[in-house]
Amino acid sequence: MRPVLFRYDRKLIEDFPQTAFGFVYGEGLQVARSDERLRREFTEEQQTTLERVGHLSPADIPSLAAWRRTFSAFGVSPTKYRSAAEALLRRLRTTGEIPSINNLVDIGNLISLRYSLPVLVYDEATTQGMVRIGYSRGTEVYRELHRDTHVTPAKGEVIFCDEADQVIARRWCWRQSSYSAVTEETRRALLLVEAQHETGLADVRKATLDARTLIANYAAGEEAKLVDGFDAAANLAR
Repeated sequence: MRPVLFRYDRKLIEDFPQTAFGFVYGEGLQVARSDERLRREFTEEQQTTLERVGHLSPADIPSLAAWRRTFSAFGVSPTKYRSAAEALLRRLRTTGEIPSINNLVDIGNLISLRYSLPVLVYDEATTQGMVRIGYSRGTEVYRELHRDTHVTPAKGEVIFCDEADQVIARRWCWRQSSYSAVTEETRRALLLVEAQHETGLADVRKATLDARTLIANYAAGEEAKLVDGFDAAANLAR
């Protein structure tokens, strides 16, 4: 099975040693419209999330508050650009429902709501070489989501980027690119969960194992292969 190809830049780890991550990498996936069981589980999780944290400010949810501090630390306004987890919860509060997109995206959103953590799911086949999580050099290219336009992130912005300088996600966990989005053509994908708060590694571990089970149940073909892992990013720099 192909190894998982992503890494954190040492400088980013040095600046944010509290970073924890977990991943599920899958091959032989079957991305399609979510079946009735997954749609029901996703809907129920949305209601549970509203009951559990719908009344709370992001500042009172440790995982979201930690991402706000992280955004501020690398020079981004955390209220202008919200982490993916906070934005998803905000959308749920405002509209009362997160619509179903496809089974893999729904699983990512379900996990994000359940654990109040940002989750990135991207089509691994669209990337070239090693995916780097680190500071932008100011030369990379980002294709805006839902638009056919390209921009270059400012130097120093935290991005996910491959070896062809294609940006997969901007402002760490703010917004994904259009070219890396999961579609029904996706067969290889990476789901990545990240945390910055004190109990982040333990929470990431739970979220990762949960995500693997959901993918195995709802998005894996008969010959699918799944690999998962979780760690404190600081361990990678040793």
